[in-house]
Amino acid sequence: MTQRASTPVLLAAATLIGIALLVAWSYETGGLMRVLFVDPPAGSTRIESIRAHVLGWGAIAPVVYYLVVTAEVIIAPIPGAMLYAPGGAIFGGFIGGSLSLLGNVTGAAIACWIARTFGEAWLRPRIDGTALAALSDRLRARGGWVVFILRLNPFTSSDLVSYAAGLAGVPPRQAALGTLFGMAPQCYAQAFLAEAFFEVLPDSPIAFIAIGIAIAAALIWITLRQSR
Repeated sequence: MTQRASTPVLLAAATLIGIALLVAWSYETGGLMRVLFVDPPAGSTRIESIRAHVLGWGAIAPVVYYLVVTAEVIIAPIPGAMLYAPGGAIFGGFIGGSLSLLGNVTGAAIACWIARTFGEAWLRPRIDGTALAALSDRLRARGGWVVFILRLNPFTSSDLVSYAAGLAGVPPRQAALGTLFGMAPQCYAQAFLAEAFFEVLPDSPIAFIAIGIAIAAALIWITLRQSR
């Protein structure tokens, strides 16, 4: 691998590791990541715990919330709906929805860039001339559209969609646009519904992941059949 080729790979790896370490630090020090995954204190709800923790940052609370959503998209292997609904309860429907949407778009672009960087360096040379290469080319040709369709699914994990798009060679700009238009309805709907929506979410992240994979697989199958 040439120096020119290795530099983007090292930068992508450093970005991913750095964000992962920040997420781990937040969890270990009792930050918002721990609040998200640990049962709330007796007599309190999870959304109340999240709201109290975010507002504890004072004037920079919106920035902290935006960065946490961005990190969740890049790292956390669960749907971000656990954050979008509380955003509405914390900042109001419009601001909360806008912050969660902005975090999703930013995170999607970064995740797609990371995956595309590794894919072009290591994956693509190994699948050239195979059926996987043909599938990758089809996904790349309709990348923005596929991301848009998948993002309409509220149970699909943002990071999985973005990384899959990047591995298929979809440009980060297309992943960001697909996320922007695909995520806008659910980000604002969840933010405006806030607590009402949060109360009907499955308790287990595994339920989210299972539902999301099933819906995403069906959407990909339909899209690829139509593109033939």
